[in-house]
Amino acid sequence: MNGTTTFLPSYDPCPEYNARLLQRSIPMMMKHQVSTHPINYAIWYEYVAGNNGKLTAAIDELLKSKQAFDDETSLSLYKNYICNASVESFEKINYALQALIENTANTVQDSSTQVASVGEHVSASSLKLEGIDNLSDVKNVLSGIVAETRELLKISNILKTKLNEANDEMARLRSELSMVREMATTDGLTGLLNRRAFDEILVKLIDSPLASSHCLLILDLDYFKKINDRFGHLVGDKVLRYMAGLLKQHASEHHHVARFGGEELAVVMPETTMDTALAIAEQIRSALDNSRLKQKESGQSIGKVTVSIGAASLKNDDSVESFVARADQALYAAKESGRNRVVHLL
Repeated sequence: MNGTTTFLPSYDPCPEYNARLLQRSIPMMMKHQVSTHPINYAIWYEYVAGNNGKLTAAIDELLKSKQAFDDETSLSLYKNYICNASVESFEKINYALQALIENTANTVQDSSTQVASVGEHVSASSLKLEGIDNLSDVKNVLSGIVAETRELLKISNILKTKLNEANDEMARLRSELSMVREMATTDGLTGLLNRRAFDEILVKLIDSPLASSHCLLILDLDYFKKINDRFGHLVGDKVLRYMAGLLKQHASEHHHVARFGGEELAVVMPETTMDTALAIAEQIRSALDNSRLKQKESGQSIGKVTVSIGAASLKNDDSVESFVARADQALYAAKESGRNRVVHLL
């Protein structure tokens, strides 16, 4: 293929230009209390660059209405105006794949026609040999056959090159599609699965036969608002990322760790007994309780940070809503009974 179809945002390769945009965007992000993670930087990079009219208009409207740039707003801006993972983009990749298939088919057809033509020439030359006694004439015919054979080899090599190019392009498109799908299901702040992915996993779990025990943890950082109010949202974001790291560290490989919303995180635990789920929940709670978090720059202690955890096991008649609601009720019970604890509801 002569052109390249891409889902991903493209940026100016000039280091000096990007440095100037960095110097302009970071202070603006700080001014509006925007978390400084890669997705938000991509948004504000585009904003200060001034090349994305729709994004600029959307941010200007948010600034005018004094709406907070929370993670949900940022993710919406990124998906709608930065990342091209939209219906149109998937149509582009579909067209690219169709063009790739058509080009490959045409190459094969052309090669087949050429091979057939060479084959006819070789057959005709073979017939000539049957009636020739003169050595010189035999050499001439054989020279023609050799030339046709070389042409056949050339056609074969061209076809091989074209097919290799098509295979490489197909692999590139598949890789990029995989990246886009991952971006669409990943929370920008924590790197965990986002709420959309969480909901999809639960739907599949509910729809599958209940062959064994499945559990759900919902976790909420205690007094998280006080951390944000005292130390700022940037520190709050770091605490949330630290908590996400603890979850990934203690959850099993077949568990799904997600950001449920705000400072709430969740762990979907397929094929896990309640005893195992509670043991993991307690490990997470204890690990955070024993952590002594400090600000990296100043060394100032953030103070004790704790988490409350609600656990529930899946019932035969559960819907997604009832399963989540029961885990959420257990979380509420943990909060009401003093926080920094694990509570489960059967």
